[in-house]
Amino acid sequence: MSLLSQIAVGVCFLIIIIVLFFDENDYLTYSVLLILIAAGISAIELEEARHIETYINAIDWEVVFFLITMFTIVEILNEARVFHEIAKWIVFRYKNNIRKMFYVICIISTLSASILEDLSVAIIFIPIIVLTCKDLNINPTPFLLGMTICINLAATLTPFGSAQNLMISNYFGLSFSFFVLKFGPFFLGSTIITLILLDYFVLSKEIKRKWKNSCDEHKTDLSIMENEELKLAEDLRTDSKIIIINLIALIIFIVLLLTIHQIHVAGLIGMLIFVFINPRIGKAKKKRPELSHFFRKVDYKLIYFFICLFILVNLMELNGTILIMESIIQNAIFDNIFILSILILIVTSLFSGFMDNAPVTIIFMPIIKILVETAGFELVPLIIAFVLGINLGGNFLPQGSAADMMTLELSEKYCVQDLTYKKLTIVGGSFAFLHIILGVIYLAIIIYL
Repeated sequence: MSLLSQIAVGVCFLIIIIVLFFDENDYLTYSVLLILIAAGISAIELEEARHIETYINAIDWEVVFFLITMFTIVEILNEARVFHEIAKWIVFRYKNNIRKMFYVICIISTLSASILEDLSVAIIFIPIIVLTCKDLNINPTPFLLGMTICINLAATLTPFGSAQNLMISNYFGLSFSFFVLKFGPFFLGSTIITLILLDYFVLSKEIKRKWKNSCDEHKTDLSIMENEELKLAEDLRTDSKIIIINLIALIIFIVLLLTIHQIHVAGLIGMLIFVFINPRIGKAKKKRPELSHFFRKVDYKLIYFFICLFILVNLMELNGTILIMESIIQNAIFDNIFILSILILIVTSLFSGFMDNAPVTIIFMPIIKILVETAGFELVPLIIAFVLGINLGGNFLPQGSAADMMTLELSEKYCVQDLTYKKLTIVGGSFAFLHIILGVIYLAIIIYL
């Protein structure tokens, strides 16, 4: 394929990334438009680009179906208020010991984010943290910073801890045990170090400050906050029986993920279990399972966006762009697996810090596959570097993580004066740099020991 066509398709990919920076734009609209342009350009010279089968086969349908089931399960758990009740129990159980409450909140939210989407965890925990700190007249900023920084570590632990991990594990055929064995030591060590440093440098200093309400001068904002507090208290009155049943179902779902290798099958079974144990009252005033209700609540934009990325990167594979990128990377590191791993770790983490990590993941998966199958590099160090880079880079800048942006948005909504974009960037970026250093050390241990 000609260089001009390769550049044109590459420009389409770059435009998609740029569109992500502008929240007011519907990125899905532009993604579909750019896919049509890239496909039309490719079809001029490539026979494969003229057939619908090429585009259908480019999509990882197992990942798509599993994402749908996971998003549906998250909606069911949110409506059942399961994790809201857990969060409420934590803060009321440990509110008399601020330091212990800090550690428990960070640990539980981190472990929750290894199962649920980190954005959902942030939405659940942040209002409860802020309103509890308001009642105790303490600064909620260290709790919010601790939770936000730690939940980005959570995705390194399991293959379903993030959509990116899910795509990587399915693309390379990685199991749950692979993640636990290869990433467990890093997750445990980095989490302990992070919590200790957060305690010393953030909690110990920030907790001395009293609650600062940025809405004090605006009565309307105060009334909104009070209404939110009343609404939250009302929402948290959840039947303990429902909580227990859903927690048992969650354990069963995790077992299914461990035992059934086809993740979409495990997802479908788990989704149906949650639907049947959370029936809804219909028009006839009878409780019935209603999957369509939860399907309507799922935000499918991200799933459609992944489909667009799968297709666009596949076109870049067909026209040889991916092979060129692989050659550049291979020639830059002189066949040294340690230097190559560090390069992948740094590049993917930086890209993930400045942009959404979905396109970074999808474009680097075939590059790593070529490095392993064609250049003969060992898979494990490259996968470790890849997963760490994709997930840890989100702390460099708030826009690199949906959970970070949600923390800022809800902090503004709940009048947390101390937590600003600048502060989250400085603290989050510092810990992201630390995590990358820990990642380099961990790679050295994996490769040389």
